[in-house]
Amino acid sequence: MTSFSLYPPLLYIDPGTGSMLFSVFIGVVATFFFLLRAAFLKLELLFSGRKARTLTQDRKKFVIYNEGRQYYNIFLPVLQAFERRQVTVDYLTSDPDDPLTKENPFRFVRPEYIGSGNAAFARLNLLTADVVLATTPGLDVYQWKRSKNVGHYAHIRHGTGDATLYRLFGLDYFDSVLLTGDYQKEDIRTLEQQRGIPEKELVTVGCTYLDVLAERMRAMDSAEDHAYTVLLSPSWGPNGILSRYGEALLDPLVASGIHIIIRPHPQSKKSEAPLLERLEAKYREAANVEWNYDRDNLACLIRSDIMISDFSSIIFDYMFLCDRPVVYVNADMDTRMCDAGDLDKRLWQFVTLEKCGIELKREDFPRIADVLRGASDSQLLAENRAWAKSQAWMFRGEAGERVADFMISKEQKEGA
Repeated sequence: MTSFSLYPPLLYIDPGTGSMLFSVFIGVVATFFFLLRAAFLKLELLFSGRKARTLTQDRKKFVIYNEGRQYYNIFLPVLQAFERRQVTVDYLTSDPDDPLTKENPFRFVRPEYIGSGNAAFARLNLLTADVVLATTPGLDVYQWKRSKNVGHYAHIRHGTGDATLYRLFGLDYFDSVLLTGDYQKEDIRTLEQQRGIPEKELVTVGCTYLDVLAERMRAMDSAEDHAYTVLLSPSWGPNGILSRYGEALLDPLVASGIHIIIRPHPQSKKSEAPLLERLEAKYREAANVEWNYDRDNLACLIRSDIMISDFSSIIFDYMFLCDRPVVYVNADMDTRMCDAGDLDKRLWQFVTLEKCGIELKREDFPRIADVLRGASDSQLLAENRAWAKSQAWMFRGEAGERVADFMISKEQKEGA
C-alpha cells in the first residue's frame, strides 16, 4: 500500500538562504518607505504653492554635505576658503554633534543639521543648488538620488589611497571627482570605458584633511623623549590583524618588552566588542600595553616610532605626516564588491606599500622585535615614502583653496 500524508510537503530553506531572503525583504521595505516619503514631500511642495519659490528664492549656490564627524577635517579647509572670499556656502550635516551646529565661527557658512539615513537623503534628493560637494559615494545608486534641480555634483576623496575601493558604482554618476593625486585618474577612466558611461571631470586638488593634520602637528609641541613605541593600528573585520591573528601576534609582541599602543578601528567597538574585551582582559597586567580609543589619533601618531597595520588607509596618513616606517600584515583585501574588482591590475596602494613598508609574515612573529628595529633603520624605505607622498598628496597646503576655486568655477558656468 502506498502511504501518503494529509499534509502538503513543507519547503525547507537553509539558514543562510533564509537570512539572505530576509535581508532582501528588509531592503525592499526600506526602499519603498524612502520612495513613499520622497513622493509625499514633493506633493507637499506642489500643493502648498511653494514649488516656484523653492526653485528661485531657496536656490543655493554652494552646498557641502557632511555625513559624519569623521569627515569634518575634510571640509574645514574648504569652508575656511569660502569664508576668506566672503562667499556664502550652505553646510548640511548628519552629525548631531557637528562643531558648527554648536558654535559657528564663520559669517559666510550656514550650518544645518538634516538628520541621518533616510531623513537626510529625503532632504538631499530635493535640493535646489548649483554645486553640491560630498564625500558620500553611491550617488544615484543607493538612497541618494540626483535632484533635477542641482546643476553639478562633485565628490571629494577622503583618503590618499585608490579611488576604486568604494562599493560598486560608487563614483559613476558624479559630474566630477576631486582627487588627492594624479595617479587616481587612470583607474577611474578605465572603469568609465568599461561601463560605457560619460567621462567625469577629474581634478587633482590635494588632500584637505592631511593639510589640517599637518598644520596641527606643526603647532603641537614635539614629543618628549620616550621609550621605543609601536602603534598597532588594525582595520576591522575578518581580515584585520586582531581578528585574523589575535594572540599569535600579540603574545610575542608583548613579550618583546617594546611599548605598544593598540588603537582598534572605531568600527571594532561595535562589530568586534567580544574580541576586544577578551584581548584587553588577557593583557591587562602587561605594563607595556596601552589601549587607545580617542576620537583623534594625532597624539598616538606622534608618540609612536613605527606602525603595524594591514590594509588600513591609516598607513599612508602615518607615512606622509610622520615620515616613519610601517610594517604591514596581510596587506590584501577582497575587492570583488568594489569598483577595484573590475580592474585587471593590482591597486596602487598595495604595490606602493610593498615599496614603502616591511611585510610581516606569520613565521616572523617570534622575531618581531628584530623586524621592527630593522624597518626603522632603512634609508631605502625613507626614500620610497617620500616618493609615495609626492604621488598621493599633491599640492600640500593648497587643497581647501583649490576646492573652492573649482566649486566657484562650476557655479559660474551653471549660472551663465
